[in-house]
Amino acid sequence: MVEKTIELTGQSSTSIEAAVGLAISRAAVTITDIRQARLTEIVAVVEDGQIARWKVDLRVTFQVADRVHE
Repeated sequence: MVEKTIELTGQSSTSIEAAVGLAISRAAVTITDIRQARLTEIVAVVEDGQIARWKVDLRVTFQVADRVHE
């Protein structure tokens, strides 16, 4: 098996979990067999003294498909 790892960024005004979920769900539209996501950074974006949104950086790993050329 061969796996590939890419970096993604997700943002949400709701929560860290929502930011991670958004990044994974958007990636899953075009990438199959996502195996894991590792948070590499979490940032609270502050505006007017309040947390406006959460920004997360992820390293997402997925399996590279074994396909025979047709």
